[in-house]
Amino acid sequence: MARLTKSRDKMLFGVCGGLAEYFNWDPGTVRIIWVLLTLFGVGSPILVYIILAVVMPND
Repeated sequence: MARLTKSRDKMLFGVCGGLAEYFNWDPGTVRIIWVLLTLFGVGSPILVYIILAVVMPND
């Protein structure tokens, strides 16, 4: 079973890359989705990102 961890392919903290590896998606797609969610104010993606950056273990 796959484990959710931060990616070594990172731009900031590796959260989007880790999510992409976990779901077997392209990291660029996850990053674009995150930016769009942030720009359109859907939920609180910045807060979720910070929490995941603290909670997710390193690769």
